Amino acid sequence: MENRIQKGNPLRAIIAGGGTGGHVFPAIAIAMALRKKAYNAQILFVGARGRMEMQKVPKAGFHIIGLDIAGLHRRFSWKNLLLPWKIIKSLFGAKAIVKRFKPDIVIGVGGYASGPVLWVAARQNVPVLIQEQNSFPGLTNRMLAKKAGKICVAYEGMDKYFKKEKIYVTGNPVRQDVVFTEGKQDQAFQYFGLSRGKHVLLVMGGSLGARTINESVQAHLGLFAEKGIQLIWQTGKGHYQEALNHTAALPGRQVSVSPFIDRMDYAYAVADLVVSRAGAIAVSEICTVRVPAIFIPSPNVAEDHQTKNAMALVNHQAAILLPDKEAKERLGEEVTSLIFDEEKKHRMKEKMAGMSHPDAADMIAGVALGMASNE
Repeated sequence: MENRIQKGNPLRAIIAGGGTGGHVFPAIAIAMALRKKAYNAQILFVGARGRMEMQKVPKAGFHIIGLDIAGLHRRFSWKNLLLPWKIIKSLFGAKAIVKRFKPDIVIGVGGYASGPVLWVAARQNVPVLIQEQNSFPGLTNRMLAKKAGKICVAYEGMDKYFKKEKIYVTGNPVRQDVVFTEGKQDQAFQYFGLSRGKHVLLVMGGSLGARTINESVQAHLGLFAEKGIQLIWQTGKGHYQEALNHTAALPGRQVSVSPFIDRMDYAYAVADLVVSRAGAIAVSEICTVRVPAIFIPSPNVAEDHQTKNAMALVNHQAAILLPDKEAKERLGEEVTSLIFDEEKKHRMKEKMAGMSHPDAADMIAGVALGMASNE
């Protein structure tokens, strides 16, 4: 392939994938890092129609094309019968996109759209870079690893799944506006209607909420109130009204309940402790802002990868893991024993500092530029 970059032409990059925030937000962070490093870079996203990237990417200022692609339903569904047709259709769509756009590099972040685009790009001798967010790689990335020139990973020990010579340990890209918390405490306490001088527990279960986490918090609201623990509680849309009903009788200025938290930087700025699912991006953000954490991994994810994400921190004494099936009974005890233990929290923060990668997006962009320039 003719090297346009060495001739002074602007970088042309395709970023493919999405489906969840765990794929979309890193992809946007990588795109922004590429724009900073490569003057006048032309970046095209390719996602799956009907998935969240089709809204989030344009809001971030990038163009996106959607493929008609979906994943295999784990339970029997008539929609699985359409999958072979959708795969064939998406491969033709991806081939047309790559042929028309003529990228210098294709970056796959996982998710439905990543597969056909990376496969087509590799067949056309376009350099392919994979970014794997989890400590256990997804099926798409495992299948495409042979076709990738480089693989950027978030965790050590990924040579169990990928060739060692292809691996770069970069960490996961995080949203810089979210992890920059310095000097925001005063505004944050006012924003959530909470009081200084009392400990703050931040609870979040992902963009859709998590039933187990919400039920566990509800079961211990009285204990938290008794101990003077203030609560920032992101419930997810489906659990919001029920959470409001449970907190209505609690003393004022102790709880902030919302379906989504728009200002995560404020939430991290005042949190003494966070209770969270262990999605890759949540883990990376929590590491970067260094808030002590209790992770309750979702049991409903492929290959139990959230437990593996959490264990990467737990094995370094940087976090606590609470199994989903034990959360309702034990959450109150775990929170109250940790949130007041300043020495243990300080040790956790120190361990997290060694595991965070605040410059991950810049590192991945650098690897991508190197591949595009050397081809």
